[in-house]
Amino acid sequence: MKQVLWWLIAGSKGGINRARIIIALHKRPYNANQLTQTLSLDYKTIRHHLDVLKKNNLITQVGEGYGTMYFLSEGLNKKYDEFIEIWRQIDIPDDNLGETE
Repeated sequence: MKQVLWWLIAGSKGGINRARIIIALHKRPYNANQLTQTLSLDYKTIRHHLDVLKKNNLITQVGEGYGTMYFLSEGLNKKYDEFIEIWRQIDIPDDNLGETE
């Protein structure tokens, strides 16, 4: 899990946005449209990152279509502290910082 998190958050383009999605989903479940509004990102961008996170077993979904809700996977919930550790080690521009607790 830790290697996947490093790769998806620190080692690839879009990592900051994926981290912001993880932080948001740690607080509560969202659908893609709600994440678009909450994170002020384009809908297609949100959908792309959700697909990447789902493919790597970091999030799960309930439902289908427009109202699909996304949750952190059980595995990521258990390793959320490791995610926060990685998030804090990344050189993040101040305007992209999200709440971590």
